[in-house]
Amino acid sequence: MQLAQWRRPRVILWATAGVVAFGFLITVEIVARRCAGVPGPITAQARELVFAPKPGPLYGGLALMMVVLTWRQRFIALGAAIGIDVVFVLVRWAVDANVPEGHFFGNGALWAMLGCAAFAITRRTGRERALLLKGVGLGLLLVTGRKTGDTWLLITSKTRPNVLDPYVATADHALGNPSWVAGRILNSAGPVATHVLASVYAQLAVAAVVVALYQLRNVASERRFPRHHLVRTFLVIGLLGPAVYMIFPVVGPVFAYGPGASGTGGVQWAVANLWPHTPPPIGVPHAVPYDGITPRNCMPSLHTAWATAIFIHSRQGPRLLRYAGTFWLIATLSATLGFGYHYGVDLVAGVVFSLTVETAMRTYDRGWDRSGVKLVAYGTAVFTALLLTYGFLPLEMARHPWAFGPLVILAAASMIYGYVRTTQRWEPKAAPTLRAEPQPEPV
Repeated sequence: MQLAQWRRPRVILWATAGVVAFGFLITVEIVARRCAGVPGPITAQARELVFAPKPGPLYGGLALMMVVLTWRQRFIALGAAIGIDVVFVLVRWAVDANVPEGHFFGNGALWAMLGCAAFAITRRTGRERALLLKGVGLGLLLVTGRKTGDTWLLITSKTRPNVLDPYVATADHALGNPSWVAGRILNSAGPVATHVLASVYAQLAVAAVVVALYQLRNVASERRFPRHHLVRTFLVIGLLGPAVYMIFPVVGPVFAYGPGASGTGGVQWAVANLWPHTPPPIGVPHAVPYDGITPRNCMPSLHTAWATAIFIHSRQGPRLLRYAGTFWLIATLSATLGFGYHYGVDLVAGVVFSLTVETAMRTYDRGWDRSGVKLVAYGTAVFTALLLTYGFLPLEMARHPWAFGPLVILAAASMIYGYVRTTQRWEPKAAPTLRAEPQPEPV
């Protein structure tokens, strides 16, 4: 009986996905040590069992894990996490340990998730064990995914010494250099607007957790996960996006054409110190060297892709959640441009990339529906065409902005239209309510 259960296609799929994910983590660990000389995500995650971690991701992962627990179990898990953290904080205070700023606690959340995994293996069986292990895996994936992303960004900076910013900056003339325009607007908007946009940009994962918790709110009562939710799309975007960084390394306007940010870059590495007041001149682009610290993480804009996914998944929520998803998308786009982290063409590529991944995930759930397969193929073609255009026709884009600018926007708009049109057909139609025929009054 158990052998037959393990042969089921869905079980085999989950087992294969687990093996592939573990192999990927080992590969990233090896590459990080050989190319960057730093520990990889597995080592970094293991260190957080003892050393002071950043608490946000760990407690976000704990919150996602607790969707499979009853309210009583949630209070027990949260209380255990807080109690363990109190012990760690007191020990660090007693030994006067040097703790990085903002890394005061968080170990308790990781220990609580691992404790739930051990409890599932030793005290649960069948579907209840599988459900609890899925919850633990969901929480740990959020944490490990962030660690993997940070490691991968460092790998891009070590393995791609030259960047293609002059190509992207030249192509961005077709859109009117929106990063330069947004940078000047943000500089004149004052510190309040700057602080709000910085918080939105930095706390993107918090918005994702909020939307995911709403989508997964019934897991504990229904004892199963919904077929599709935000976390899946979020993780796949983070898995596939960095691969494009290796093909198209770009650092962003504030680095390539400005003084840098977040302690990396600098005028000595910039092509010219022009951002945000002077748009770059139109010339024949060429790859330029840049420092070995700044991530090459612009093409596509994954912040835009993630914010687009949050916006899409918030559409099925209550009005407040829909408003929050819209605000987060607009604020993220404003921040990516206003702080000089991305060019305009990065954002267009990010939207197309996000919609393609989201369509692929939903099509997989439907058994590779024909309309979904066609839209995934179309999105892949549009995304590839954008990258090829930015790489091989940037000068033509800059010289003919009134032709290429609308074409770039039209490419993204066609993908948006195709996604909305296709997914609306997939939504279940509510059956019309039949009105009762009037009956004659009894005599």
